[in-house]
Order: sequence, then C-alpha cells, then structure tokens
Amino acid sequence: MNLGYLLREGFAGLRRTPLAALTSMFSLFLAVLLIGVLARVGYNLYEVAEYLKSRVEVEVFLEDLDRQSERDLEQKIEKEALVELVRYVSREEASRIFRQEFGMSGETEALAELNFLPASLKVEPVRQATVAQVDSLVGVMKELPGVADVRFNLALLETLERRSEQLALAGGLLVFFVLLTAMILVFNTIRLTIYAKRDLIRAMKLVGATNRFIRGPFVVEGMLQGAIAGGLALGLIVAGFEGVLPKLITRTDLLGWPYGEWYYLVGALFFLSVWMGWAGSFWAARRFIRNERI
Repeated sequence: MNLGYLLREGFAGLRRTPLAALTSMFSLFLAVLLIGVLARVGYNLYEVAEYLKSRVEVEVFLEDLDRQSERDLEQKIEKEALVELVRYVSREEASRIFRQEFGMSGETEALAELNFLPASLKVEPVRQATVAQVDSLVGVMKELPGVADVRFNLALLETLERRSEQLALAGGLLVFFVLLTAMILVFNTIRLTIYAKRDLIRAMKLVGATNRFIRGPFVVEGMLQGAIAGGLALGLIVAGFEGVLPKLITRTDLLGWPYGEWYYLVGALFFLSVWMGWAGSFWAARRFIRNERI
C-alpha cells in the first residue's frame, strides 16, 4: 500500500470532519498533557520519597567492647545484602554530637564529659529495601553478639511506603481513565469519518478492495491526530518545566527528569500519543468497515 496515498487520505479525513477531528485532537492533547505532568510530578515525588528513606538510618548501639571486636561486628554487618553503608560512631564523637544537639549548658557539658553514650554503628540500608526487609535486617542485627540495642524509625518508613503505594495506585487509575477516554473520542471521530465516506467504501468493496486496504487511511488519520496532539502537549510540557518553573522555583534540583534528560519522557509520551490515535482508529475502522450495512 502506497505511503503517499495513506498520508493524503489521512489528512483528507481530518479536513472532512474538522470539528470532530479537533475535538479528538484536543482530548488527546489534554490526555498527553495530564499524563506528562503526572509522570513528571510522580517521578519527583518518588525521588523525594527515596531520598527520605535513604536518610532513615538504623542505629546499632554497641556493648562495652574493645576496638577490634567493634571492627569485627562492623564488618559482619557490612556483609549483609541489604546494607549500603556502615559508619562507626565512637563514644567521643557521640558526646560531641550530644553537645551540638543539646546546647552548651553546664549540665550538658558535665554529661558529655562523663562519656556515658555508647559507641554505635549507623547503618544505611539499600534504597530499594522495603520496610519488611529493613525490619528483618534489624531483627538479624539484634541477635548479633555485642549489640546492646537497635533503633530505627519504623513508623516513618511505613508511612513513606504506604503513601508511595497509594499515590502510584491513584495515578495509575487516573492514567487508565484518561487513556480510555481519549481512545473513545478518537474512535467516535473515525466512526464519523467512515460514515461520511460510506458510499465510497461500498463502491470500493464492489470493485474488490479488501477491508485492510480501506482501513489503512482511517488508521493513519488516527495516528496523525495522536502525533499532532502529542507534539503540542509535549512542547508545552518541556517549555513549562524547562522555561517557566525554574524561574518560579529556586530549588530546580527538585525537578529532575527521568534518567536526567527530558527526551526520555517526551519520547515515551509521543509514542503513547501516536499509539492512542492508532488504537482508537483501528478499533473503529475494524468494527465499522466490516459491517456491510455502512
């Protein structure tokens, strides 16, 4: 099938039903724009949640051990698969941190000089570790000889994980609804175009044209709608996040693109927009061109 013929007929279809085509493209434009903003904001929220999770340290308080025993225990914990980093905090450093956090009053100085705080190990779990895995790691470390106690903020981790799952579910449902709505509008646009060309389609069938041949221009029309709408929406997204928001927000480091570049997200969304146009038009063309009564 000639590509030039498909493109000519695809653009001609846009001109035959301009109002329906504009409605369909506008819906695709809004769909891609909304999905793009959701993806960008969702990605940044995910990065913030992961950063907060990485800041939640597990603190392992040690019994009164000699330095070699402390090193052995530190190496043993470092070998755990879920451990990213282990940092040793001596009694002296713990006293210094105590002074910084509680001020320099006479009582504080007296307590710090007593060196009453135990040495500890600050353990940073790997970023992809779940709350259940971190909790299991804590249980393992509590059983190690020489460990007096293990503390970490379980409630904060549980809250972060629960909120992340809720946001992902809500975002997924919203994206599905937007995709379905946009595809239905493309479906209706192509159906109107098919109805407008019903006499020509009957004539083409009479001279032996296959359903596949007749369906081609309508599918191309849907893909053109997706490409035009997606290009406009993505241009607005890039301009907004690259040009407008950096002038309004001082912390531009909080607005990172997936994989560090804008074109990964833009490329995926453009493909999605064209796919939505293809899916809606193919659905309509396959259903109505088969119908001998058109």
